[in-house]
Amino acid sequence: MTTGTKTSLPELTIRGIILGGVITLLFTAANVYLGLKVGLTFATSIPAAVISMAILRLIGGSNILENNIVQTIASAAGTLAAIIFVLPGLIMVGWWQGFPYWTTVAVCAIGGILGVMYSVPLRRALVTGSDLPYPEGVAAAEVLKVGAGTEAGADENAMGLRAILFGALGAAGFSLLAAMKLAVAELATAFRVGAGASGASTSLGMALIGVGHLVGLTVGIAMLVGMLTSWAVLVPMLTWGQAAGTDVAALVGSTFRNQVRFIGAGAMGIAAIWTLLKILGPIAAGIRSAMAAAEARRAGGMLELTERDLPIGIIGGVILASLLPIAGLLWSFSAGTPIAEHAAGIIAGTLVYVVVVGAIIAAVCGYMAGLIGASNSPVSGVGILAVLGAAVLLALLYGTGGDPETSAALVAYALFTTAIVFSIATISNDNLQDLKTGQLVGATPWKQQLALILGVIFGSLVIAPVLDLLNTTMTFEGAPNAKEGALAAPQAALISALAKGVLGGDIRWDLIGYGALIGVAVIAIDELLGRFTGNRRRLPPLAVGMGIYLPMALTLLIPIGALIGKLHENWSRRQANPELAERLGVLAATGLIVGESLFGVTFAGLVYLTDSDAPLAVVGPAFEGVATLLGPLLFVATIFGLYRLTRTMARG
Repeated sequence: MTTGTKTSLPELTIRGIILGGVITLLFTAANVYLGLKVGLTFATSIPAAVISMAILRLIGGSNILENNIVQTIASAAGTLAAIIFVLPGLIMVGWWQGFPYWTTVAVCAIGGILGVMYSVPLRRALVTGSDLPYPEGVAAAEVLKVGAGTEAGADENAMGLRAILFGALGAAGFSLLAAMKLAVAELATAFRVGAGASGASTSLGMALIGVGHLVGLTVGIAMLVGMLTSWAVLVPMLTWGQAAGTDVAALVGSTFRNQVRFIGAGAMGIAAIWTLLKILGPIAAGIRSAMAAAEARRAGGMLELTERDLPIGIIGGVILASLLPIAGLLWSFSAGTPIAEHAAGIIAGTLVYVVVVGAIIAAVCGYMAGLIGASNSPVSGVGILAVLGAAVLLALLYGTGGDPETSAALVAYALFTTAIVFSIATISNDNLQDLKTGQLVGATPWKQQLALILGVIFGSLVIAPVLDLLNTTMTFEGAPNAKEGALAAPQAALISALAKGVLGGDIRWDLIGYGALIGVAVIAIDELLGRFTGNRRRLPPLAVGMGIYLPMALTLLIPIGALIGKLHENWSRRQANPELAERLGVLAATGLIVGESLFGVTFAGLVYLTDSDAPLAVVGPAFEGVATLLGPLLFVATIFGLYRLTRTMARG
């Protein structure tokens, strides 16, 4: 055991906490909108670090550890926004009409704090004691190091901030033209394929290009494989013999929603299980190491600052203490429903489920984030397993089927339980990435873990009103109040359908089974590729599953964005300062996501204030033909112009 201490710079400061909270407002709102629209969220560590360094440098007296705390708070809050993969399901099944503020805050906060607690012993197993790459954690650390204390670093920070702003303005500008009806925002068509049918579609969303750039070519190719599996194989096969004399678009849409997405769920589920099996050994080792550190402290030993986690006794105490408010939430949620008379037994079983499955999910998500990054890590696949587990547990404790009122109550309770577990998953998906950044810059783990808790609290306070605004103005597809052009919320729709299928007794286990078989085949291919290429080529099974179950409109541009990102990376390597050139590309891509997402939230506010679905429209339906031509042209021109501008900045 290492002894002694290190001289510590100011780290957990009041101004850092306040700045992290302010950045949280922006990035959490952006992630909520992006997740509801396209089913993906983005990691906020790097842009938060750039903004923090730029602002604190102006104030004066900042240091690398204080900036690390700011990005830790902002990234934890932004990641918690992934709760939107579950909570809107309660609107979709008609159980909630809006999002009760304090209930929503409590679900996010309690689950998120549990996610932090579960992540602490995993730090030793999966951060300091493993060779996982943590791509976003390492990148954030490099950004912090470059900007620490030098004029060159200040110049690079300024360029990075400009890259984010240019990307954001470009994306917001195109979104504004689409809102004005001067350019279309989506292209789609359906067509016959022999005796079957299929379709092609894309959303002209610049955020998708940004997401593709960030996730990289490996994940982009995997999503492309999944998309082709879905639309070139599964949809034509499942519609075979039904296309004649029918509305082809309606047939394709219903087949995808009711059949193909369940196959994708099966593929993602088996991939998540495989991931867990691979990391059981490191997890056990990490827990043993945390217990050994606690013993050393009790014996009077001194740990280096960079090895001081929150004490394991506090971790265990917080986990146990959280059971009481969780029980209260579950009791309040079930009160007045048909399951209230059996509430005590059901809640007891649910508490065990939350504690045990939460720990498993924290490990799976932490490993996935370490392997492919928090942006790439599809926690929705883990959410699918969580809702299946919750629904099966309720079926065992209460039964399935029954009258519609009881069935609806069981489905809602399963979704509410999953929301708590999913909050654990979302935070675990981010925490270890941040702790890796902290390790590389010499941060104190327990202070960073406390910052993660603060980030959870800030994010919990922001998520509920943004969800309520979007539900009121734009609505969610499949909900009783859904409007034309409603937000897809694809994961929430799928998770709701799974809960209804299990508890209604009519789930298509055969489709999930076919998906599991596809998942097994992809796992085998991925393992063979890794073995024969030295891990230079992989086919991430979870990304393939996502490509199968997300609509083509939300996936087609992601591989294109990944290709653009790869081309920019190759160009960057030939420059005088390749690291700066590559980093500017990442920040410009992040700007695309932030700009479109924040415009979406602003537009939702305008819809709410004007009570109009198109408050900015300046032309009518007669302009649609011109808008269809202008949309793709302006989209391509904006992307081309942004990357050209980014290259100009990188050259100096």
